[in-house]
Amino acid sequence: MTKYIFVTGGVLSSLGKGITAASVGALLNHSGRHIGMLKIDPYINVDPGTMSPLEHGEVFVTKDGAETDLDIGNYERFLDTSYLKTSNFTTGQVYSSVIERERAGGYLGQTIQVIPHIVGEIVDRIKKAGKGHDILIVELGGTVGDIEGQPFLEAVRQMKHDDEVAGTFFIHVTLIPYIKAAGEHKSKPTQHSVQELRRIGITPQMIIARSEGSLPKTFKKKLALSCDVTQDSVIEALDAPTIYAVPMSFLQQNILAPIAKELELGEIAPDMQEWDSLVKKIVAPTKLVTIGFVGKYLQLKESYKSLIEALIHSGAHLDTKVNICWVDSEDIETRGAESLLNDCDAVLVAGGFGSRGVEGKIQAIEYARVNKVPYLGICLGMQLTLVEYARNVLGHEDANSIEFDTETTHPMVYLIDNFINQSGNSELRTHQSPMGGTLRLGEYPCETKEGSHLREAYDGVEVIHERHRHRYEANPTYRAELEQAGMVVTGESHGLIEAVEVIDHPWFLGVQFHPEFTSRLQTPNPAILSFVKASLAHAENS
Repeated sequence: MTKYIFVTGGVLSSLGKGITAASVGALLNHSGRHIGMLKIDPYINVDPGTMSPLEHGEVFVTKDGAETDLDIGNYERFLDTSYLKTSNFTTGQVYSSVIERERAGGYLGQTIQVIPHIVGEIVDRIKKAGKGHDILIVELGGTVGDIEGQPFLEAVRQMKHDDEVAGTFFIHVTLIPYIKAAGEHKSKPTQHSVQELRRIGITPQMIIARSEGSLPKTFKKKLALSCDVTQDSVIEALDAPTIYAVPMSFLQQNILAPIAKELELGEIAPDMQEWDSLVKKIVAPTKLVTIGFVGKYLQLKESYKSLIEALIHSGAHLDTKVNICWVDSEDIETRGAESLLNDCDAVLVAGGFGSRGVEGKIQAIEYARVNKVPYLGICLGMQLTLVEYARNVLGHEDANSIEFDTETTHPMVYLIDNFINQSGNSELRTHQSPMGGTLRLGEYPCETKEGSHLREAYDGVEVIHERHRHRYEANPTYRAELEQAGMVVTGESHGLIEAVEVIDHPWFLGVQFHPEFTSRLQTPNPAILSFVKASLAHAENS
């Protein structure tokens, strides 16, 4: 039977519950245990797929095509594992399932209530996510005391007494404020947060104390006594130079000892030697490269969380600091690409939805192509490479994507009305279709072209598998014209154009998929690693 570790948060949000959960998971994973991860989100949206990146941050896409919370990306990057749609669910999904079952007569006329029906559905979903794993680590979104989180806390409380559960361990992440005027750390917010958990019926067995500076031993002892945990179960979570240093910090504090004792895991000795070596290269690299990151959600950098982390992974393996020069595509429209990208060793144009900032991205692509600067375009960044090439090389002045101009006479990017989805079923997609239900999502195969930068990046592999999140496709009608003019299709998936390259350019690649979703600290994505290598070579030769 599966054992469960529940991670809750108190006092305020954004303390790092996701990194805490991922770090504990990484340590247990490197100890040879089979670890599952689950993020529970208390918001009523069915999933984050239609939420603004500026509201919620990045939407992470799983291998099986689920649009999930960005913490699932942290789990995959820390544990070097692909998780599925069962690793994330929301209040909206829970209530939708219960209501649909009730409408279908599944409850035989019972009055549907939060207890037992909603809570029961939550427990069932947690157990489903835990199947086949030695340990499932469950992160509960939100903060203890939030009204929307109460059913989830009740569900995990009940699991303490469930005969199908082999054991439970509760970790509470909380803030330890430091009052400068008094020169003291304060434990009262944590005490109140723990008391709120106890009132619900949950007694945390470990406190992760989020603090800017180290805690005095006397304070940690006081915290342990007031929260009714052992002293070795008060773990400091200090500001770190990189999130990947957190597991090493936890390991130095022997975080696994109380967990192993309570869950009867036996002796645990994680092998973190390679991890530690990579962290040291992130913190103190010997080389530097600057990449112009062209996007339009720059007010919230977490909109590009996976891509930022993927650049860090590649940098670690190349002993290089990847310095990101953030460039708002709307600024390019007013100031020009050269003035904003002139000091960059490479240009990356990220994905996105909607017409805002598109012309600035096209100018950035032209700058990279004309000036022979290494270029990587992802999703929309790839689609716009077709538009830019059609306008400036083929001479089709009104070339565009029909996403932005339905009247264009040269639709380089269009909408496939009858699309075969990941399950192999036919799916109708039109301009009026709901955005959340008409995207190409999840992992698809891609056939790489011999002699291309793409195949070389993937060490000669003919068929690669990468994840998608987009609605529009490259129009194959223009393929022959593009290739005759020097832009070659180097990746295909079931007849769809997946990747393009420019022949007379040192390194220019546009990919329809999102390579960042499969990049991990220990196994960086090959396309992004190759891009950073090309950027480094360009920097050294400039």
